[in-house]
Amino acid sequence: MTSYQVWAPDAVVVEVEVGAVPYLMTRIPDRPGWWEGEAPEGDYGFRLGGRPALPDPRSAHQPHGPDGLSRKVDHAAFPWSDTPWHGRPLPGSVVYELHVGTFTPDGTFDAAARRLDHLVDLGVDFVELLPVCPFPGRYGWGYDGVSLWAVHEPYGGPEGLKRFVDAAHRRGLGVILDVVHNHLGPSGNYLPAFGPYFTDRHNTPWGSAVNLDAPGSDEVRAYLIGSALAWLRDYRIDGLRLDAVHELVDNRALHFLEELAAEVRKLADATGRPLFLIGESDLNNPRTTAPRQAGGLGLDAQWSDDFHHALHALLTGESQAYYGDFGADPYAAVAKTLTRGFFHDGTWSTFRGRHHGRPFPAEYGHRLLGYLQTHDQIGNRATGERISALTTPGRLAAGAALVLTSPFTPMLFMGEEWGASTPWQFFTDHTDPGLAEAVRQGRRREFAEYGWKAEEVPDPQARSTVLASVLDWTEPQRQPHAELLDWYRQLIRLRRTVPELTDADLSAVRVDHDAEQGWLAVHRGPYRVVVHLGGRAPLAVPLGAPYRATLALHGDCWPGTDDHLYLAPDTTAIVQTG
Repeated sequence: MTSYQVWAPDAVVVEVEVGAVPYLMTRIPDRPGWWEGEAPEGDYGFRLGGRPALPDPRSAHQPHGPDGLSRKVDHAAFPWSDTPWHGRPLPGSVVYELHVGTFTPDGTFDAAARRLDHLVDLGVDFVELLPVCPFPGRYGWGYDGVSLWAVHEPYGGPEGLKRFVDAAHRRGLGVILDVVHNHLGPSGNYLPAFGPYFTDRHNTPWGSAVNLDAPGSDEVRAYLIGSALAWLRDYRIDGLRLDAVHELVDNRALHFLEELAAEVRKLADATGRPLFLIGESDLNNPRTTAPRQAGGLGLDAQWSDDFHHALHALLTGESQAYYGDFGADPYAAVAKTLTRGFFHDGTWSTFRGRHHGRPFPAEYGHRLLGYLQTHDQIGNRATGERISALTTPGRLAAGAALVLTSPFTPMLFMGEEWGASTPWQFFTDHTDPGLAEAVRQGRRREFAEYGWKAEEVPDPQARSTVLASVLDWTEPQRQPHAELLDWYRQLIRLRRTVPELTDADLSAVRVDHDAEQGWLAVHRGPYRVVVHLGGRAPLAVPLGAPYRATLALHGDCWPGTDDHLYLAPDTTAIVQTG
C-alpha cells in the first residue's frame, strides 16, 4: 500500500481513487486541512465529497495530461551521471533562453539535449527553459501551465527533464527554469476545488490573484515554495526565473518573494550548490534584488526591459507604445541604461502616464539581465518577427556587441546568435473549442487596435503557426547566418578574456554619443565598444585615448589621428586604447 496526502480544508469527505476504486481518507490531527490515506500504488486522483476524481495538486507526473489522473515519481531512482556538478554562479555568465517545443522539430527534452554542443561551442553558461508545467494539448508557450509540480508529458515528462539537466551539466552548462506563480492557465486548473488558492482581494490581468495574504495563504505559499524547491532539489536545476513578480500581490509583513529567497538560500547551503532566483518585474524597483538583510526581497537578478527598449529603439527606429520615451533619443537612452541601469528611475513615463521607478545601485549591474531579444518581445508582436527582420545585419551586430560587453548579465534568445529568419509567434493548443476561439478572437482584437487585419494575425491554434516558429538548424551553416554566429562566438570569447568587459560597476562605464552623426562609444577601462549606425560615409569617432589594437570587428575601420577611429557605416569595433 502507498500513502497519499492532500490539503482540502473545506472538504467533508475525501477519498483517493486508484484503479477506479475509492479509498477513504482521514484528517491529519496536527495538520489542519490535511487528509491522508493508504491505497495501492497506481494512477490516482482525489475525490471531494463523492465527486469525480481530480489530479493531485502536488502531482509530479501527469502522464495523461493536466485533466488526467496523477502518478507518483520516485526521484531517488533516476540514474544521474557520476560526473560531479557543483553548480556555477550567475554573475559573469551568459544566459541562453529557449523554448523546448520549438527549439527543435521534435520539440522534446531529448532532442534539445542533442543540440547542447552548439551552445557549448557558442560559449554560453546557462540554458533558461521556458515553463515546462503541463498545459492543454501539445503546443504552447507554457505560461498557461497548471499542475505546478509536474512536467509537460509531450516534452518528455519528469524523466525527460532530468535527462536534459543531466546532459547539460555533463557539458558544463547550468540550467534555469522559468516558473509561473502569478496565475494558472484557464483550462485544467483544479486548485480552487481543493482550497482557497486564489482570492478576490486583489485582481490581476488573469482575474483573481493567487492567495498570498488572505485566510489560507500559509498553505498556498507553502505550495508554491515547495514547487520551487522541488525543481532545484529533485531536478537539480540551478536557478529559477520568476514570471511577472509585480503581479504577486502580497500585503503581509514577510513578502512571499522574500520568504522564497530565504528558503532557496537554505537549500543552496544544504546542497553546496549556488542556487538563484531571477525576477521579471515591471516596477523598476531596486528593492527586488536588494539583499534581505538590507530590507530587499533578496532575488539575485531581474530582467531589464529598459535596456532592451533602448536598444530596440536605437536599432529599429520604432517608437510606438512603450518604445515612445526610448525612441525620443535612443542614443541617450542606451547611454543612460548602460550607466544607470534603469531608464525610468523616477522619471516621467509617457506610456504609463505617471512617474516610474527608482535609481538602481551602480555597483550591482550584474543583477540586471540585458538582452536584445526575448520570447516576450518577439512573440508579443502581431506576427512574431525577430529583430533580424526589422534591421540590417550591421545593426544586429552592433546590438550583440552592446549586450555582450555590457555591465549586465547578458541573455540571448534561441536562434538570435545566427539571426534566425524564423519568427517566434504566439501559439496555443487548447482542447476546449470555446476557449480556443476566445483566444483566437482576442488576439485579433488586440492587434486590430494597431491597424492589423484579422487575416494578417497568425491563428494561435493553427499547426502552421507552431511550425513557422521552429528553428531551422540548416541556417547556421550558411551565409549570412554563419558570419553572425561567428561574431557572437567572438564576443563571448572576448568576455572570457577581458575582465573589463564583464565589470558590473555601472559607475565605471562611460558612454559618448552623437545622435546627429550616428555614433556611440562605450568606455570600459582602456577598451572601447564603438558603433557607427548613421550615414553612408566613414565617420571619425573620438576614442578619448590613443588607439592601440582592434580586438573584434564587424564591418570596416582604421585608426585616424588625434585619438580618433574611422568607421564605415554599420560598423562595430571593439578596440584597446592606451
